[in-house]
Amino acid sequence: MFAMTSRLAGIGWSFFALAMVPTLPVAAGAQESRPASTVGDNPVRSPRQLAEQLAAVYGQRLDQVAYIPALPLVAKLRLSELTGVPKYAEEVDRVVAAFLRGEKTPVPKSGSEQAGHLVFAELAQRAKGQDRDRWIQLCRNAADQIFDADGKPLPIMPFHSEMSDAVFMAGPILAATGKLTGERKYFDAAAGHFASMRTLCLRADGLYRHSPMCEAAWGRGNGFPALGLALALSDWPEEHPSRQQLVGEFQQHMAALKPHQDVETGCWHQVIDHPESYDEYSCTCMIGFAMQRGIRRGWLNRTEYQSCVDRAWQAIRDRTSADGQLVNVCAGTGKQKTLQDYLNRPAINGQDDRGGAMGLLFATELLEVE
Repeated sequence: MFAMTSRLAGIGWSFFALAMVPTLPVAAGAQESRPASTVGDNPVRSPRQLAEQLAAVYGQRLDQVAYIPALPLVAKLRLSELTGVPKYAEEVDRVVAAFLRGEKTPVPKSGSEQAGHLVFAELAQRAKGQDRDRWIQLCRNAADQIFDADGKPLPIMPFHSEMSDAVFMAGPILAATGKLTGERKYFDAAAGHFASMRTLCLRADGLYRHSPMCEAAWGRGNGFPALGLALALSDWPEEHPSRQQLVGEFQQHMAALKPHQDVETGCWHQVIDHPESYDEYSCTCMIGFAMQRGIRRGWLNRTEYQSCVDRAWQAIRDRTSADGQLVNVCAGTGKQKTLQDYLNRPAINGQDDRGGAMGLLFATELLEVE
C-alpha cells in the first residue's frame, strides 16, 4: 500500500486536480503524493509566477531569527533584484527594521538561529555605510560562535547536534561572513566544520545519514548538505586551498542523489534510497536548488543535470497551489533511532512555512536563469 499510493499519485496529473488540500499532518504511510488543487487552473506557471505567489504568503515576519522565517526573506530580496519590482525588498526592510535600528541584537542559541542570520548577510551585500556595518556585525554574532575564547576555530560549530542539517546551519553563514569581511579565518573554520560533518554523517555511498544514531538517508537530511554546500561555495574564494576539494565533494553528493530522483514524479523521497517512502516536497526543492546553482556556477554539467532540475521543478510546481498550499512536506524532524522512524514521519499538506521557504528559494534560483 505504501509504495502503491506513491506510484499511483503520479498518474494522470494532466487529467485531474484535487478539490482541496488538507491542512493537517497525516500519517506518512497514508499520504498520497498528488498535485495541489489549483494546478489545473494554471499548469504552466513560470518560476517568477510561482515565486510571486509564494512571496504573498511566506516571509511576512521575523519574530525569531531562524532559518525557516529567514529564507523567504532572502528569496524576496533576490526576487526584487531579479524582477525590478521593489515591493518585495521593501517588505523585507519593514520586517528587519528593528534589527537595523539596534532594537534587537540576537545571539544564536541553535543551529537554526545561526542559519537564520543569512538574511543579514543578504542585506549586507546590498547595503552601504553604517547599515552594512550593522548587518555584518549581526553576521559575526553567529559566525564567531565557531571560535574559542582565544580566537581559535573549533573543529565543529556549536549546536550541530551530530545532524547533517549542520552542513547548512553553519557552513553558509561562515562563508558569507568571510566574503563580507574579507577575513580568511571564516573560510578556514567552515572547511574544518565541513570535514567534521563528513566524518559524522557521510556514508560510503555518497549519501548523508541524518546522524550517527541511524544510517537512514533522510530526505531533508540530504537536502541540507546539498543546499548548504551550494550556498557556501557561492561565496568561497577561488584561491582558498579547500575550494577544489569542496567542489568535488559537492559533485559527488549530487552524483549520489541523481539516481534516486523518482522517474515518475520528479521528486526525491522522504528517505532518499527508499522509493516506497513518500515523495517529499522540501528536499526536492533543496536538491533542485543545489543542482541548478551547480549548473549555473559551472560545478555541474548541464547535459547531465538540467533534466533533473526540470523534473524537480515540474514536481514542485504541481504540488504548490496559488495560495501557497503544499503537498508532502515532512514535519520537523530531529535525529531518529531507526529507519522506520523516518518512514513514519508525518507529511504536512497545506500552508507550511518550512516548505514555503524552500519552494520560494528554488523558484528564485530558477528565475536567475530565465
